[in-house]
Amino acid sequence: MTSVWATGQRPSRVQRKGRYVPESMRHPAKMLPSIAACVIGTYTRPGELVVDPMCGIGTTLVEAVHLGRHAAGVEFEERWARLAVANLGHARKQGASGFGQVVAGDSKNIARLLPDLAGRAALVLTSPPYGAATHGHVRSTRDTGESGVRKWNHHYSHDRANLAHQQLPALLEGFGRILAGCVDLLRPGGFAAITVRPYRVHGELIDLPGHVHHLAEEAGLVFVDRIVCLLCGLGDGRLLNRASFFQLHEARKGWARGLPIHAVAHEDLLVFRRPQLPAGSRKLKDLRAERELE
Repeated sequence: MTSVWATGQRPSRVQRKGRYVPESMRHPAKMLPSIAACVIGTYTRPGELVVDPMCGIGTTLVEAVHLGRHAAGVEFEERWARLAVANLGHARKQGASGFGQVVAGDSKNIARLLPDLAGRAALVLTSPPYGAATHGHVRSTRDTGESGVRKWNHHYSHDRANLAHQQLPALLEGFGRILAGCVDLLRPGGFAAITVRPYRVHGELIDLPGHVHHLAEEAGLVFVDRIVCLLCGLGDGRLLNRASFFQLHEARKGWARGLPIHAVAHEDLLVFRRPQLPAGSRKLKDLRAERELE
C-alpha cells in the first residue's frame, strides 16, 4: 500500500457538487469525500458495515452507501444529523445500493445508541473536532473591495456540551471514550481509521495525531498504518495549493517573525485494528476494565 494518497486532486466543493445536498456546504469541518472513499474502498468490501461516531453531514455514510456498503452514524448536533439523513436520501435517489442510518446523540455512549451493531462493523471511520469554529467561508478585502475579512458558516456548534468546546485534556478524555465504545462495535479484525492533523493554539503546535494514537491503543486497538492524505492537488510537477485564506495568512505572519510556519497540505490517516481474539479469550472491554482497576 502506498503511504501517500492523492485525495486532493479536486477541491472539496467540486467533489460534493451534485453528490450532496447544497446545504451541506454550511458545515465548516467536513471530511474530504475522496479520503472517505479511499479508506472505505481499501479496508472494506461491498455489503460490510461502516460506522462514523461523529458523522457531521454524513460524508462517511454517503461514500459508504455509494460503494455498496452499509453505514451508521451518530451526530451530536441535530441540524447536522438532519443534513446527514438528507444526504443519505439523496444518495439513494442517485442509485446508491447501500443502506444508512443516523442517530442524533452523544457518541461517548455510542455502544448504547447502536446496541444492535455490537461486533458487526468492519470499519470505524471518523475525525476528532479541532474546536467549536473553523475557517468556514471567507471573503477578504481583495475579494470584496471592503476593508476587513468577512466570515460565515464557520461555527458548527453553539452547544457547550459538544466535545468541540472542550479544552485539550477534556477533548482527549471524551474522544477516548468514543474510541472505546467503537471497539465494542467492531468485529474482531475490524479496522478503525482516524483522520487527524496537528493544529496551532496561539502559535503552539499541538500534536493531535500523537495524542489520538495513544488513545486508540489505550482503547485496545493495534496500530496498523499511517498514511498521508493530500489536501493539495498534484499536477505538472508541482503542488496545487488548496490551503485556506487563514492558513496562508498565519504562515505569512510566521515567516515575517522569522518562524518557518507552513500551511497544512495533508491529513494524517491513522489506521488501527481490533485484534483477532483466539477462542476462549476474554473480551477487550473486560481487559480494559481490568487495567483500570490496577
